[in-house]
Amino acid sequence: MKITQQVWEFAEPIVTQQGCSIWDVEYVREGADWFLRIYIDKKGGVDIQDCEAISRALDPILDEKDPIPTSYTFEVCSAGLERTLKRPSDFEAYMGEKVLVKLFRPKNSSKEFAGTLTGYSDGDVTVAVGEQTMTFPKAEVALVRLRVEF
Repeated sequence: MKITQQVWEFAEPIVTQQGCSIWDVEYVREGADWFLRIYIDKKGGVDIQDCEAISRALDPILDEKDPIPTSYTFEVCSAGLERTLKRPSDFEAYMGEKVLVKLFRPKNSSKEFAGTLTGYSDGDVTVAVGEQTMTFPKAEVALVRLRVEF
């Protein structure tokens, strides 16, 4: 089982107890350092107290379960307004919302397309970009995230 799945499973009850939900768990290398990040969400938004409370509650459990044998930095973060959509349930929840689609390679001389999420099927993402509807195959999509305009 992947580290992120293990951490999700034992963290979920603690996060739920604190009135939040897990948006994502990632274990990534940045430069020479490894980071374990748990992204949380709740209705009305997450604040620093939520992150701190969950971090304090999970810290001893991470030490006990020891899912990662090497050293890493542990962080609890808000999923954020411009959160990345990854799972089918994420796309369902934000259907009709403004998104930014980033591609691995340019299409029509652009790697980024901003529009309204209108469809999701087997990893393919459909977005209304102005008057045009565009479907991006899963293999071409590097990232889809919510887009907030100020």
